[in-house]
Amino acid sequence: MTVYWILFIGIALLSYLAQANVKRKFEKYAKLPLQSGLTGKEVAERMLHDNGIYDVEVTSTSGMLTDFYNPATKTVNLSESVYASDSVAAAAVAAHECGHALQHAQAYAPLRMRSALVPVVQFSSSIMTWILLAGLLLLKTFPQLLLIGICLFAMTTLFSLITLPVEINASQRALIWLNRSGITNVSNHGAAADALKSAAYTYVVAALSSLATLVYYILVYSSRRN
Repeated sequence: MTVYWILFIGIALLSYLAQANVKRKFEKYAKLPLQSGLTGKEVAERMLHDNGIYDVEVTSTSGMLTDFYNPATKTVNLSESVYASDSVAAAAVAAHECGHALQHAQAYAPLRMRSALVPVVQFSSSIMTWILLAGLLLLKTFPQLLLIGICLFAMTTLFSLITLPVEINASQRALIWLNRSGITNVSNHGAAADALKSAAYTYVVAALSSLATLVYYILVYSSRRN
């Protein structure tokens, strides 16, 4: 268990560093304007239309780095700082979210799998913490409860792992289009790539953290007779 706690603390530190890094990078590239002067909203609409998608709406949402694509409503939701900004960071984020819209339109398999898991993960997350806590407390008398908690947690871990190819592929689509369309150029394309790469690290760390926690609960369950 000592090795696990060292790993857990290490992953927690990595998570903090990854979050701090992505915030720092986006603040840096938010000060780098696009030569075209296009806002995040305009970049998103252009990418969608260039790929033959006209039934997805681009909207503004409150918060910072709260950007997301909703396949249920077919909306690309951009945070206020991205929606109206003409920066390289805003263009990268907007194009990334449109990458998800392209995945949806083309029935990208990992996105379909992740979408199918959403209701399961929402249910699991709503009761998982309490079941795991009760399972740890009742480990000697009712070990099956912890096993149920492990199964629920495994669903959230699977969701985190499936999220990785979804996010990486969306960034790849975004960067290819940004370069091909001329939205970015030789002087700022590297900045867009760096911003999206930094964001991808947060998903990698989140998946590792979830996997490490799952392994911990499995080890606790396996050692219940010791």
